[in-house]
Amino acid sequence: MNAEALLAAAARINPAAVHPPLWDRLKYWGLLALVLWALLAALDDLGIGFGILSVGVSKLGVIVEAMVPPSDGEAPVRIWVSIAQTLGMAVMGTTLAALVALPLGLIAARNIVANAIIHFIVRRIMDLFRGIPALIWALILVAALGLGPVAGILALAFADIPRLGKLFAEALENIDPRQLDSIGATGAPALVVLRFGALPQALPIWLSQCLYSLEVNFRSAVVVGVVGGGGIGFELQERIRIFAFDEVAYIIILYVITVSCLDLLSERLRKRLV
Repeated sequence: MNAEALLAAAARINPAAVHPPLWDRLKYWGLLALVLWALLAALDDLGIGFGILSVGVSKLGVIVEAMVPPSDGEAPVRIWVSIAQTLGMAVMGTTLAALVALPLGLIAARNIVANAIIHFIVRRIMDLFRGIPALIWALILVAALGLGPVAGILALAFADIPRLGKLFAEALENIDPRQLDSIGATGAPALVVLRFGALPQALPIWLSQCLYSLEVNFRSAVVVGVVGGGGIGFELQERIRIFAFDEVAYIIILYVITVSCLDLLSERLRKRLV
């Protein structure tokens, strides 16, 4: 059956399917016009126009031209050390976050802690702090602790604790309850049921989630470093400030290669775990 026959059949069943009422068409075009007007008003309020974009594109072209060819500058060892420091920040931040998030996840899981009040309080606290990104934590901690990787590690950990706690709790809530019931039927105490019934099911998922958090934190560590949290982000910000864009290109290329290697390694490990 061709398209014309299909349209004719639809018109016989419901004429509005082929020819919508005038009011429906007016509502559709009116809504489209309203969305377009809101978009244009937002662009005007932000000061985004063709002139600004054209100037920005021309400046971007100059920056890209200055990046070619990439150069390791006068301190290539310092760049490599900063990459290693960034990876170390991500590992330590993720480890610290996982250690703190583990008890929170246990308390927040409905099938582990049946007290509704405790469960509600812990969940709401994690929801509250989950809205604070690592960059905000970095700004606060750099002001409190000073420049350096310690503030960066704590910023990554504080941003990850509520998120990992929620993920850990959800993993526990999705385990097979029959294993818990079978171990509990033998008269085993609650800790034994948790150790041999819940943890073997949840642990591979937890490790996979931690590996993914490590990938995210390695990327976030660069942003944290830009505001003084140490690592390659600090080196990148310094070279942008002095317009050494050839060294910026070298750092970006080296960082992208490192991220790709970390992603491949993490992906293989997650496939073995889950």
